[in-house]
Amino acid sequence: MKIDRVDLFYLAMPDVTAAADGSQDALVVRVVAGHHVGWGECEAAPLPSIAAFVCPMSHGACRPVSMSVIGETLDGPADIQRMSAAVAYNSMDLLQAPHTWSGIEMAMWDLLGKARGEPCWRLLGYDKAYPKTPYASVLFGQTAQETLERARDIRGHGFVAAKFGWAPFGAGVQADRDQLAAAREGIGPDGLLLIDAGQIFWDDVEAAALRIAALEQARALFIEEPFHGAAFNAYAALGARLSTVKTAGGEASHNRYMAEHLIEFARVGYIQIDCGRIGGLWPARQVADYAAARGVTYINHTFTSNLALSASLQPYAGLKDHRLCEYPTTLRQLAVDLTRDHIVPDANGEIIISDAPGLGIDVNRAALREYAQDVEVKVNGKTLFLSPTP
Repeated sequence: MKIDRVDLFYLAMPDVTAAADGSQDALVVRVVAGHHVGWGECEAAPLPSIAAFVCPMSHGACRPVSMSVIGETLDGPADIQRMSAAVAYNSMDLLQAPHTWSGIEMAMWDLLGKARGEPCWRLLGYDKAYPKTPYASVLFGQTAQETLERARDIRGHGFVAAKFGWAPFGAGVQADRDQLAAAREGIGPDGLLLIDAGQIFWDDVEAAALRIAALEQARALFIEEPFHGAAFNAYAALGARLSTVKTAGGEASHNRYMAEHLIEFARVGYIQIDCGRIGGLWPARQVADYAAARGVTYINHTFTSNLALSASLQPYAGLKDHRLCEYPTTLRQLAVDLTRDHIVPDANGEIIISDAPGLGIDVNRAALREYAQDVEVKVNGKTLFLSPTP
């Protein structure tokens, strides 16, 4: 098969807010090879990602992603890995390239899986996909009472685990204690409680350490991204002062080496990988193997559509002991409408990973039209990009 076309669909809600909610817009990727089609999703600002695909070459190591993709052969996993290496080398100074390539790589696995009649997790080398335990991934309420009610609602919907994140966490030590206590009360004494600090402490270990007692009293399993994604010394310093709580991070990793550094130097207990950022499914699988060999728990990261959710499950589908799964429960309508298929917990509260070909997700073409953003990119009168037809 030859890659004939890569279509990029920029979608957005009518109103996009400053909330830390990645489901308000999307860059959906369609890869076409003959009569085969695959779908993927980038996890980054859509317009710069489009630019990275079509921009004029700046120099030999700053070429558009399209130059390493269009017309290339796609007959097996090795071809995807070959193109990944080409993008990394040819576009190494094009900083948005990993995000753009992530969605394309995802779509290539989907296409290849459909062409072979195999799920992506099997193409990645697993013989079996194990159930995952979803944690409802939500934002903190603006008050502790709102967080309490949110946690009770989550538990009422059958979830045994929940993650609360971002502002107002970090606003004050007592306020954070109240938020943690409310989350624990709402999820119940036997529920799994996870906390996402949203990088609020940047690299201030002492500020983060003021929350240790409250985190451990609330029996939080981990505190995610208390610091900047590359503040390895800060992660390691905080981790050394924790006893029952572990640190988590990884969504900011734009390649597998960054994730490996979080494991080796930052000493995180949980590594969270977003396939829409790290370069797609294959580098995520590499990180999963690396983590498992070192006693670090792998978790998917996703806060967008079920297309991205399915992709995020594939790289660790075959790891039996790595069971936690991030599961966004408050998606904007765009992310809900984007797919005809929706991944929902079964009667046991578990996520069963599909054995359908590819990612097992059917994209809703009507949503591509409804939420479409009309984009045209020109340089010196030459059109480099026009929004594609769904």
